[in-house]
Amino acid sequence: METRVALIGIVVENLDSAEKLNGLLHDYGQYIIGRMGIPYEKKGVSIISVAVDAPQDIISALSGKLGKVKGITVKTVYSKLGEAK
Repeated sequence: METRVALIGIVVENLDSAEKLNGLLHDYGQYIIGRMGIPYEKKGVSIISVAVDAPQDIISALSGKLGKVKGITVKTVYSKLGEAK
């Protein structure tokens, strides 16, 4: 199955959501290339970037599930590599 490379940007505004967020990322761990988290104490948020290499439907499923977690904002950016022609 063809895969795409994508970057999932996550802003965590409710730190109580971190356990659910980490659980979802663990569930999709086989697709994660790398992850970087930055706590921004001045604003009381955490900013996380997750690089993935997965089939389109898997990336969409993960992004959708993350977006449903209360206190989390998610945006996904896709590489043009692997894009349908």
